[in-house]
Amino acid sequence: MKMKKIKLGRVVFGGTRLAFIAGPCVIESREGCLDLAKRLVSLAKKLDAPFVFKASFDKANRSSIDAYRGPGLVKGLEILREIKETFGVPILTDIHEPAQAAPVAMVADILQIPAFLCRQTDLLVAAGETGKIVNIKKAQFLAAEDVGNVIKKVESTGNKQILLTERGTSFGYNNLVADMRNLLIMRQFGYPVIFDATHSVQRPGSLGGATGGDAKWAPALSRAAVATGIDGLFMETHVDPTKALSDKANAVAFSQLPALWKNLVAIHNLVPRNG
Repeated sequence: MKMKKIKLGRVVFGGTRLAFIAGPCVIESREGCLDLAKRLVSLAKKLDAPFVFKASFDKANRSSIDAYRGPGLVKGLEILREIKETFGVPILTDIHEPAQAAPVAMVADILQIPAFLCRQTDLLVAAGETGKIVNIKKAQFLAAEDVGNVIKKVESTGNKQILLTERGTSFGYNNLVADMRNLLIMRQFGYPVIFDATHSVQRPGSLGGATGGDAKWAPALSRAAVATGIDGLFMETHVDPTKALSDKANAVAFSQLPALWKNLVAIHNLVPRNG
């Protein structure tokens, strides 16, 4: 099947260049988010790499009731709008309920469906009805072949602006494995495929009241995914991951990104395009 190109201004998923989606797991503060956005936009410009900034206004799926979730819909969208207008960068953020789709679409360019919610019909339809790009994260429990049923729910709205993201598969309790075959299987649906390098190294619930992970493996898995063949790389990052308020065990330190992204672009340029 011929690969669709999903265009977002100067960012093209499914084109000849590797696109990057990066940012913090959750908005921790206005100042911190703006600072990280500035750093990421500057890095992307230096590499001439297509870039989308991501951050969540609410992390509804947390291990503990006491875990930090974010500033919420209203305040979070204000911060994301400021980043978009200040740096001229496209925005991606999650939605968790159908009612969030319309207001989020007024700011975000890409609505992301969290992995655990990728079978929620009403959520997928609401996202599709906005006409915005919908990034579907394949659930940890879902076979790559079954993503076709998820795609049809968004397509039922007439929206074919779809991205598919691999973020690891459940491998027993408290562990995930990144199966590179899934990247190739999902490409057969004709939509651009993204690899989520940081959530693929999670250890869900392994810390009891929080999710653990192995961020040290994210660069290696990123290189493997790019060599396998992807259209975009999703990566959560933080200036100091040890102080992150969400998914600190998985975030890649920003200081590692310049060398890593340069390496990933070089690998991508060696991979034959097979459509």
